[in-house]
Amino acid sequence: MQLALGQAKKNLGNTRENPSVGCVVTKNNSVISIGCTSINGRPHAEQKALNLSKSKLKSSELYVTLEPCSHYGKTPPCTKLIIKKGVKKVFFSVNDPDKRSFNKSIYLLKKNKILVNKGNSENKLKYFYRSYIKYKTTPFPFVTCKIAVSNDFFTVNKKKEWITNSYSRSRVHLMRSYHDCIITSSQTIIKDNSKLNCRINGLRQRSPVKIILDNNLKIPINANVLNKKNKNRTIIFYNNFNKLKIKRLKNLGVKIYKVSLDSDKNLDLKEILTKLRKLGFQRVFVESGIKLTTNFLYNNLVDDFKLFISNKNLGKNGMYNIKKSLNKFLKNKKTIFDKVNLFGDKLITYKIK
Repeated sequence: MQLALGQAKKNLGNTRENPSVGCVVTKNNSVISIGCTSINGRPHAEQKALNLSKSKLKSSELYVTLEPCSHYGKTPPCTKLIIKKGVKKVFFSVNDPDKRSFNKSIYLLKKNKILVNKGNSENKLKYFYRSYIKYKTTPFPFVTCKIAVSNDFFTVNKKKEWITNSYSRSRVHLMRSYHDCIITSSQTIIKDNSKLNCRINGLRQRSPVKIILDNNLKIPINANVLNKKNKNRTIIFYNNFNKLKIKRLKNLGVKIYKVSLDSDKNLDLKEILTKLRKLGFQRVFVESGIKLTTNFLYNNLVDDFKLFISNKNLGKNGMYNIKKSLNKFLKNKKTIFDKVNLFGDKLITYKIK
């Protein structure tokens, strides 16, 4: 099951509305085939592992991280293929929260005299599938929020562009590859002109869709995120109508959605997340300035919070200290899930929900 989990991690954030699943097939105490859910969600992990095997599968054992699907969708159910291939035992960790398959595979497999074992490494796999479970059981996608601070908790360095070191910045690019969309504000785009893509060799094609919150449609037409060479598509949420700007953005292939304002006259984040879920996004990465980041935090919309802390103080060269507001938010809510040393910098992951 650990091998299967390793397979599932390969395409996390890149399987669209489908879960990222890993599968391992064994026979006579040897691994004979492996598979993971493909980019964009199809074919499924079980289909790949069973169809790519060069060994005869009769009396084999199949280990899969999530309950095999048992409904007809765009592809036939994996349970049908498992039965057809003559697998004798199936091990899976977590039930599929999709109502079309939830807890149905056990009956179908046992009916065909296949032994089923459920719950292997269940706690670890439930944590891995938090985003998929939330996507299937709530109106919102899973939200990961990231912010970088100096050792004395400033978020802006007056003299340099970066606060953290190159290892921290590379880790952010890796995080982007694990999410299907990335949210930022038009203010951040105007200030930094970021490409918001994944610039790691081998993962460049996994750059997330760019989501820009732009109430008044102030984003420059020549911004990097709108450049056609920056291939991953862009979506903009706005409120104040601007006919000419909308026409120019649509000509660039940008999708535009008008949303309501909240009580503070900001774009309604809950409405935006609901729309993103309907569009098929299940893993959202928030990478922006203090205002949007704190809006997400204080609206209780963040599931995981990634805090990068530099080993250097900025003192007089620092701007926008966030220590008090972070302490206030994390008090009595934080669960530290992980700590990573990035050659002097620290990355702390807080499980908020």
